[in-house]
Formats: sequence, C-alpha cells, structure tokens
Amino acid sequence: MKLYNTASRKLEEFKPQNPNEVKIYTCGPTVYSYAHIGNMTSYVYWDLLVRTLQLNGWKVKRIMNLTDVGHLTSDADDGEDKMEKGARREGLTVWDIAKKYSDAFLDNFHALNLLEPAKICPATKYIEQDMKLVDLLDEKGYLYDTKDGLYFDTSKFKGYADFAHLDLEHLQAGKRVEFSSEKRNASDFAVWKWIQEGEDHAMRWKYRGRDGYPGWHLECSVIAHEELGETLDIHTGGIDHIMVHHSNEIAQSEAAFGKKFSNYWVHCNFITSDGQKISKSLGNGYTFADLAEKGYTPMDFKMWILQGHYQSERNFTFQDLFAAHQRLMNYRNFAALRWQEKGEDLLELREEILNELNNNLNSAGAFAKLDEVVSKSVPSEDFVKFLDEVFGLGLLESTPDISDENKEKIADRVKAKEMKDYALADKIRDELARDGIEVLDGKDKTYWRFK
Repeated sequence: MKLYNTASRKLEEFKPQNPNEVKIYTCGPTVYSYAHIGNMTSYVYWDLLVRTLQLNGWKVKRIMNLTDVGHLTSDADDGEDKMEKGARREGLTVWDIAKKYSDAFLDNFHALNLLEPAKICPATKYIEQDMKLVDLLDEKGYLYDTKDGLYFDTSKFKGYADFAHLDLEHLQAGKRVEFSSEKRNASDFAVWKWIQEGEDHAMRWKYRGRDGYPGWHLECSVIAHEELGETLDIHTGGIDHIMVHHSNEIAQSEAAFGKKFSNYWVHCNFITSDGQKISKSLGNGYTFADLAEKGYTPMDFKMWILQGHYQSERNFTFQDLFAAHQRLMNYRNFAALRWQEKGEDLLELREEILNELNNNLNSAGAFAKLDEVVSKSVPSEDFVKFLDEVFGLGLLESTPDISDENKEKIADRVKAKEMKDYALADKIRDELARDGIEVLDGKDKTYWRFK
C-alpha cells in the first residue's frame, strides 16, 4: 500500500511500526456551528483510509479529537474565540454551544456511515494533561511568558521550518500569524493563554495561580500522546493545517517527548462550492439539511466525494451531485440483482479495486473498474458485502431482502409479462408498490429496490 507522505513530499510504501496495528490520529472539528459540506469532506477520505488499511489485514486504532474548548478565529494567537462567538450569536453558553454542535457533527458523521474511531476525545476532558505538557515544555526551556500567554520559542526547536518548508528568515509578521510585540519570533505560538483583566471568557481554568485556557495546537499533541503513545503511524488533516497547526504540533510534541511525532502525514485538499471558496456570505456553505431540501442524502454526497481524489481540489455543484446520485442508484440496483439468481463473487474485480485503493487511495480508479461490470454482471451477496466494507455506501441496507411471498409475486409478474398478460403484471406491480417495493425492468432482467 502506498500513501503520499506530506513530510517527505513523496509517495511512499506504508509500513506501520507494529505489523498488527496501525495508530492514526485525525484532527476533528471545532464545534461552534453546523458543519458544512467542506467541513465533512476530510472525514469521508479518512474513512476510506481506515477501510483500506483493514482490507489489507491491519487492525486500526484511530483517535479523533473534538475541539470544544474553542480557538481563535485566526487559527493563531489573536482574534475572537470561535466558541465565544457562537455563544453570543445564539444567546447560549459556550458549554451549550459545544454540546449542541458536537451532537450535530456526530449526527452528520453517522449519516455518512463512517467507521467510528476507537475513541472520540473532547478537548475539555484533557485540561490537566495540557497543563502537564506545558510544564514539561517549560522545564526543557522551550517556553517564555508574555502578558497574554506562554509561548513556544520556535527558534529553539531545530527543524521547525522543515515540515511546511517555511522561510523563517523572510517570514513577515502578520503573514502567517497575528504578531504580538512580545513574541520573539513571528512563528512562535501560544501553548497557554492568560485571561486578561476585564475579558469575558467563559472557558477558563486555574493554572499557576491565574485563569487561562490552552492554546489550540496543544490539545492534539496531548490527546495523541495520551491515547496513542509517542509516535503515530499516520496523522491526517487538511492542507490548511500544514503551515501552522501541524508544524506546531510537531514542534511541541517532539520537543517534549524527544520522539518523532508521526511517521506519515496524509493531507486532503479543499473543496470549493459553485466555483468559489466556501463562505457564509456567499451562501455556498451547504449543510446536509440544505442538500435534503433539494432531495439529496448524505450518501449521495459521500459518493460525490469518493469519485475524486483526496489530494485534488474539487468543486461542488448540484449538477455533479445529481450525477453522483445517479451513479449511487446504479450501484444500488446492481446490488439488488443479488437476490434474483446465483451471483458472481467477482474475485478478480475485488483485487483490482483493492489495487486501486492501495495506490494512494485512488477511489476514482476503483469506481471506474466497478462501472465496467455494473451493467453486465450479477453480484453475489458476498461481493456486495465487500463493496460495503470498502466504500461504506450502505448497498446491503439500501437493497435488503424481501419476503418469499413477494419474491414469488415478482416471479409471477415476470411470467405474466412473458404471456403478455400486462393487466396482471401491472396488478402485481401495484401490490408490490403498496409494500414499498419498486419493480424495475431491465433489458434482460427484472429487479427491485425499496422505494
């Protein structure tokens, strides 16, 4: 299996530290508002990663955080806290906002039929561990105190610029992070923020005799270390995290524990929407509720995502979503054929699909292989199970078994059509429809699906 490793900027053969288990950390969402389609995209790709690893025989232990502490709108060290902003917008407490949107995110996660991580970790459950890591970094001489927080001195961490290929000598203040006059270097970042006098910040914890809260980058290092140990096999996230968030995770983790933080870094690209960056002001940050209003399901969206590659920038349109919906319906109808007669296990196709996925998660290539047989083969139930294991499209659930009585009715309808008794055929079709079963007549076969 080969993956593109951001750390080396190369396609590499994947080799886990433990041949029996793969340790993966996934950056989760900041839960201050409803997730839009762009927010949910990466989780579809990482689900495909986990499924592919499992098909190769590896057991996967994946951890995902939920940022319910909030972090600053610049994703740096200044600006407005996202959780506070959400609370003020809705007239709720930050704790209520965290609960509301954590639940909403997980509803979307499950609607996409994504494999549950071994553990989902709210950042607020790790505050004591955050403080311990700050103490450790301070003891090792990496931190300095300022009026607004404890900062990591990136000049003391050799190789800080390597991961993102930063030119630190020419890094201008304000280009990468908001610049504080007390910062020693433009790339330095806060590991702990102090509550300022008069600041109304609801999420606060007492540390070193003062009220404060952890810097955003700290939680991922802490949770990854607590749950997975000192070196990860794979760390996943979006390309927007490479320059700041992931560079900072690496620095504080490796400075604290003296071990490589992750052997492989796998990043997905952005999606745009209607040809533009997703933005509230443009009205193109569609939620699953918006898709439902237009007659589409989360699984239609999942199909659209999987039709492309995780490293490619994608543009979402409803025209393309309709095409993905049609493709998914074709796959469901293909899956429905397994009840009509003895199907094929399609062993060669299974191998071809897995080969495509082992080539840096090429799901588009896998679908192209599948499309070649959808119109001319009858799958076995075992093959349909394989497809669900690979893509998680719920093909088995969307075409469940029907009663023997209704199978007999379908057979009777086929005979009626052969005898040109179209009135009887229509009568049986209507009876089946009342049971929620839609009968479809193909060129050479009759098959069904639930309406």
